[in-house]
Formats: sequence, C-alpha cells, structure tokens
Amino acid sequence: MAKLRVSFVLVAVAVVLIAMEASSVLGQGSGNGNGNDYDVLPPLATGQEQCMCKAQGACFYKTLVCPPECPERKPKNNKKKKGCFVNCGSKCEVTCKIRRGNCDGYGSICYDPRFIGGDGVMFYFHGVKGGNFAIVSDENLHINAHFIGTRPEGRTRDFTWIQAISIMFDSHTLVIGAKRVSKWNDKVDALMVKWDGESVDIPEYGGAEWRTNGEDREVIIERTDDANYARVTVSDLVEITIRVRPIGEKEDRVHHYHIPVDDTFAHLETQFTFSKLSDLVEGVLGKTYRPGYVSRVKRGVPMPLMGGEDNYKTPSLFSPICKVCRFQTTARQSGGLAITTGVAA
Repeated sequence: MAKLRVSFVLVAVAVVLIAMEASSVLGQGSGNGNGNDYDVLPPLATGQEQCMCKAQGACFYKTLVCPPECPERKPKNNKKKKGCFVNCGSKCEVTCKIRRGNCDGYGSICYDPRFIGGDGVMFYFHGVKGGNFAIVSDENLHINAHFIGTRPEGRTRDFTWIQAISIMFDSHTLVIGAKRVSKWNDKVDALMVKWDGESVDIPEYGGAEWRTNGEDREVIIERTDDANYARVTVSDLVEITIRVRPIGEKEDRVHHYHIPVDDTFAHLETQFTFSKLSDLVEGVLGKTYRPGYVSRVKRGVPMPLMGGEDNYKTPSLFSPICKVCRFQTTARQSGGLAITTGVAA
C-alpha cells in the first residue's frame, strides 16, 4: 500500500510538472480566467484553426477546433464568411458567427435611430440632438449614447443619430465614437476609441486588435475590416459590433434631412449581445431584456415611438446618473474623457 501511495504521489507530481512545462512553452502563464484566454495553435491540415484554452475551469488546457463550416477565426472576406468564435469559459465551445452586425437583429441600433429590443420588437427613440441617454443601465454595466442631429425649418423635432457610446463597468470607461467628417471616403477610417480617457490606436487592417493588459476583465477591440468596422468584447458582459457610416446624398434627399454641406453626420450602427443582465436592467434598450417585458410602443405603424427621454437623459456621455439608472461602482475613471465631435458631449 505504501508503494502504491508513493506511485500516486509521483504521478500527481508528474502531471503538475507537465502542466508547468506546457505553461512555460506557451509563455503565457495559467491565463486570466476569461473565455477568450487561449493560445492559437498551428492549424490542422484541413485549414481548421485550433486553440488551447488557458482560462481556469472545465476548459483549462483543452484544445478547441474550429468547425469546417467556419475554419478561421478571422476570415479575409468578412462580408460573406462566418468567423469561428472560441469560448474557453463555462461554455467551452466554438461557434460560427457573422462578424459584422445585423441592423435587423436583436439588440441592434441603426438609422435615426431605430432599435430592435431583446424582445424582438422594433421601435424608434429620437432623443434630442446634443443629448446623452442611458441605453443600458444595470448593477455592473452602464452604456450611454451621445446623439447628434439636425432640425430643418418647420419641423417640431430633431432628426437624430448616435455618434458615440460610452461603456462603463468596474472602474473603467470605454468610449467608441465616429469622428466628424466633412467629406466621406469609405477607405478613410473615422472610428475613434478611448480607454479611461486615453486614445487607443488600432492598426488599420482587418483583423488588427487591441487588448487590455493585466485586467481581471479583458477588453478586446478588433477591426473587422480595414476601416470603420469593429467588434468590441468586454469579457462576461457584452459584445458589440460597430460600423461607422455617413448620411449619403441620396439618403439625405429622400428623407429631407437637410444635412449641411460641410458635415456627413458620421454615426454608429451597433448590435449588442449581452452576457449577464439582471432581471431589473434599465435603459432604452436594456429594459427590453427584462423577463416578461411587454413593449408599450404602438405596433403596426410606420414609426413606433418609445418616449421616456426624461427617464433616460444623463448629464453627460460619461455620467451613469439618470432617473431610472441602476449602475453601481466606485472610483470610476472619469477624468480626461472629452472627445472631439463637433458638438458638445
């Protein structure tokens, strides 16, 4: 029995040493526990990419292989191909997803601006030009949107678009916005990113990415095209697909926006996928994810409107304060977050 116990001990030690050796070879330690914490291994002969998970838990050091339907994590043609998404967290799985947003999908905000809620109901929320409104407000996540707009003579309300969003969580603030552009060019990048008040530069080619370093909750911003497309991941909270686009001449003419000649009104089209929202989540979009939520917008009309601007208006793009807001945090990074938009933030 003594020899048997010694054998078990030796085997256990050997397993630990092997794990330590693998960690040393990979050069990444034992990971940070996030679902996107993995090392990319050489692809299979079929071209399928494979990744070794480092996140602590059931997926620790497990190799996940992309399926034949989406063999690459970052396919060259993002418009037509699905990408392989590796989740080394509790799900421990790989899935195929379109890497760009869908303006007709759940959690999307596009156009002037049109929302599709977590309940699948479409509605418009016009806000006011120059205003800031809470899109999502939960205990550990708060997202504001800054509205730009114009009001042609004779109209009683503004035409509005979302120019920037701020994502607040833990003690951090991430800002994604569209730069003011006087003459639009699809090949010129108009995406603006700030992390805790500091500008973030992401190389301008599809697949380029920026990640936080040493944070418990990892943030990844990846370009899904050379310019004006991105995917933002805040681990265990939210994924956002983003496109920066202008108001084109034809669009302006058809809708009678009366866009000035020196401004293309560059704005964001976004789609949100949330990981952990509470049953009491608030916000223009957030509350549509509540269990049992019943939309009060009028169905069957060309432009179903959701009101409540007074409930969701915040003092600034970086403030989590509104009449119904629920965000709870301490020691937020709020300094130096001014952005250049051509309008007051």
